[in-house]
Amino acid sequence: MERAAELLGRLASEESLILAVFGDPRKKSQPVRKVTLRPVLLKGVLHYQAEYSQEKKVTHENLLPEEAEGFAARLLQSSFKQINVFSTEADYTVLANKPEHEKIIRKAPTKTMGDLAHNREKNYAIPDGTPVDFLVRLGVQTQDGQVIPRYRSKFRQINRFLEIAEDCLEYLPEEPSIIDFGCGKSYLTFALYWYLNIKHDYRAKLTGLDLKEDVIAFCNSVAEDLGYKDLHFLAGDIADYDENAKADMVVTLHACDTATDLALQKAHRWNAKVILSVPCCQHELNRQIRRPDMESILGHGILRERFSAILTDALRADKLTAWGYKVDMIEFTTLEHTAKNIMLRCIAGKASPADRRKAQADFVKQCEYWHVSPTIGKE
Repeated sequence: MERAAELLGRLASEESLILAVFGDPRKKSQPVRKVTLRPVLLKGVLHYQAEYSQEKKVTHENLLPEEAEGFAARLLQSSFKQINVFSTEADYTVLANKPEHEKIIRKAPTKTMGDLAHNREKNYAIPDGTPVDFLVRLGVQTQDGQVIPRYRSKFRQINRFLEIAEDCLEYLPEEPSIIDFGCGKSYLTFALYWYLNIKHDYRAKLTGLDLKEDVIAFCNSVAEDLGYKDLHFLAGDIADYDENAKADMVVTLHACDTATDLALQKAHRWNAKVILSVPCCQHELNRQIRRPDMESILGHGILRERFSAILTDALRADKLTAWGYKVDMIEFTTLEHTAKNIMLRCIAGKASPADRRKAQADFVKQCEYWHVSPTIGKE
């Protein structure tokens, strides 16, 4: 009888593998609790996409069919005791409490491959090859909808952002007010307006804010050309923005250093229902942090910088939770696009009283331990 890894490798090579689910972790402490493997088409070539599920994070890896056997062998050896395999020829259950003693149970098939295009292509909010006015106007697409090669990563980023935004729609009213702090050239601001008002028939009013007056003038001219009548851009500093403004959703992507904190504070004061924040450079705590017993980390500039960024985001998450937001830290884009790839997705009113109390206590404790006083805590 075939061993489990050989079985998976054969099914993948024969293109009969529909789905494989690795479960029953070998160690209770291991962060990845489940891995799924399914076929996808990448530029017309069959791959198998591995999806790694952690408590608050999902990541992906793409494999060629010939890599499936080694992949399965590694996971069975080190991480999981069971695989449920679905293929066009049969369903299999692999039981491997000990990697060297596998039991494979075969049953009649219960799934069909179905439409390969459906099973193998990423379901983008904006499919490749579909012309969209703002993408053409901003130079991401050609007139016939083809993505210009040097903007391929930007196109993926836009779709990833819309995928995240879609998960938040249920928390927004039909006429939401949305503010994008530090909007820059506003690819994502335009994308959100298009997605809400044109694709989903919302009546959203969007405002983009940035310090660069020439960029703001350009964005306003594009919005006017496209007829996006409820999209406006203003030149100004986040700190000076109207305290009496109203926002159901606040977006702050790559706002520098403490500008992110100021945006989060304003969102809280406005009782924003949704916050999407991707921090940028985080220098404030790097200058403050003091722990002589942690010199093995803090004594190296690059480690100090990275640790300060992690601590900054952790404290922001604690403070937002204390304010009543449910905070998820998710991967916004792949590291190949930008190292600033952590997004704080925050939904108002979803943190329990116990979670709020604990988050506030943790915030205070961490600030005292590391001798820091972050802007997010200066209300």
